[in-house]
Amino acid sequence: MSEPAALVELMRSWLNSRLDSAALAWIDDRVQAIAGGDKKALYLSFGLVPRKVGKGSLKLTERECNAAIAARHEWNPDRWSIDQLVRSILVLSFPSDDIDAYIKTLDQMYSTGEVGELIALYQTLPLFPNQPAHILRAAEGIRTNIKAVFCAVAHHNPFPSEQFSDDQWNQMILKCLFVEVSLRPVIGVDERANPRLMTMLVDFAHERRAAHRPIPAELWRGVGTYADDRAIADLKIVLTTGTGAERQAAALALSTSRHPAAKSVLAEAPEQAHAISAGEYSWRTVAAAEQAH
Repeated sequence: MSEPAALVELMRSWLNSRLDSAALAWIDDRVQAIAGGDKKALYLSFGLVPRKVGKGSLKLTERECNAAIAARHEWNPDRWSIDQLVRSILVLSFPSDDIDAYIKTLDQMYSTGEVGELIALYQTLPLFPNQPAHILRAAEGIRTNIKAVFCAVAHHNPFPSEQFSDDQWNQMILKCLFVEVSLRPVIGVDERANPRLMTMLVDFAHERRAAHRPIPAELWRGVGTYADDRAIADLKIVLTTGTGAERQAAALALSTSRHPAAKSVLAEAPEQAHAISAGEYSWRTVAAAEQAH
């Protein structure tokens, strides 16, 4: 990952064609003050950002997206707003040589920030220096009751997949399903699958079924790879009796399963088996089918 100063320079370059000279001059002045270690300038400027630069969409070009990924693996701020980008620039401009002091400064911002400020801070997680030092703060972010703040950690953010323990990761995935946000924007959702998560997801499905509540079709995405006998039995039921989205999800899960019975179960549903072999099913089509249901 590039150093904070290089990231700041890159992000600042994206603003030249998006902001007027007055806004750019304000940003440069604030960056200079903050880079000198002025905490007051950081706190005050961070809150003023939307008034100074607006909340327009960033909408990076393909070249800019490529530059972002080159600077930081799996980072793509194309969905950010301009004020979120500027807030990221400001917080990354603060000196981080003393990581303990840097963490204390961030803690103050997290503890007093309103929703928009918290979203910007959590989106910036993958850019902070000394990544492991921010794990506890990220874990706190997935416990929030504010869905937009939770999604700033869980969606389009490489930090959790790289830094979370299995327990933290599993908690985040389960909460995605509980609060009904998609797993598709979660980076590393397939790579971080694990046996404990599989068991938790199957338990969650049983609880929902017992309560006569719908089971998110995406739940089965975290089940397939490590499916045990109980999970295979559940997938067989979903494959034959579920909605269109659920059948797609069960077929996809079975196609990735290491369980010796998975292939034979999938073969019992020739329509779904053919769709899998033809590449007609994906987790994108599952989401589309679930939305249409």
